[in-house]
Amino acid sequence: MHVLAVQHVSIEGLGLFEALLKESGAQTTVVDVSIGDQLPLDPKDFQAVISLGGPMNVYEEEKYPFLKCENTFIQNILEAEIPFLGICLGSQLLAKAAGACVQKAPFEEIGLYDVWLTVEGRQDPLFAGIQTPFKVFQWHEDMFGIPAQKGVCLAGSDMCPHQACRIGQNAYGLQFHVEVTQDMIISWMQEYWKIKNVYDHEDSRKVLEEYARAQKGLYNVATKIFTNFLSLIR
Repeated sequence: MHVLAVQHVSIEGLGLFEALLKESGAQTTVVDVSIGDQLPLDPKDFQAVISLGGPMNVYEEEKYPFLKCENTFIQNILEAEIPFLGICLGSQLLAKAAGACVQKAPFEEIGLYDVWLTVEGRQDPLFAGIQTPFKVFQWHEDMFGIPAQKGVCLAGSDMCPHQACRIGQNAYGLQFHVEVTQDMIISWMQEYWKIKNVYDHEDSRKVLEEYARAQKGLYNVATKIFTNFLSLIR
C-alpha cells in the first residue's frame, strides 16, 4: 500500500498519522508543495491520498499557485475514485474541487470542541466505533460547503454545521484536526498567533491544558478514524 501525503506548510504534517501508517506497513511519500515539491502526474500511482492543513485559504490561488495545481489533482483523484482524506485545508480543497463553495465559517474555532455525527455519519464506515458527540481539536476560520453532486454531510457542530463530508464512496473531508499532537499545537500558536500579533501566554496555557486533559480520548478517536480509512484502501 502506497500512500501520498500532500503537505502545505512544514508545521502541519502527518502528526499521529505518521506512526499509524508505519504500523500498517504502508509506504508513505510526502510532497511539501510549499517548498516547491511537485504533485505526481498520475494519482493512480497511489492507493490513497491525504491532503493536510495549512494557513492559506483555497481562494488564494494567485498567492499560492500550488493550490490551483492541487485543485486539478484532486479532481483527477475523484474521477479515479482513489481513497482520499482531507484535513482542514485539505477538506476545503476537496469540496472546492467537487464544485462546492468555501467561505468564512460562522465562528472561528481554535481549541477543543464537540462534534456530532449526522444520521449519514453514524452509518458511514469512516466513523465506525465512534460515539457521538465526540471531542476534536479545531483550528480554522473557513468552512467548506457540501457539494451538490455526490456530497454528504457526515458531522457538524453547534458553531460550524459542516465538520465532515463524504464525496462519492471514498473521498472524505474533516474540518477538524484528528492528526494533531501537542508539539504541533505549540508550533501553530507560536507561528500563527504571532503573525496576527495575538499571541497570549495565558490563552496558550489554557489550550494546552485542555488538550492534555482530553489527549487520551483524542488519540482514540484519531486511531479509529484513521484505521477505518485505511480499511477502505484494502
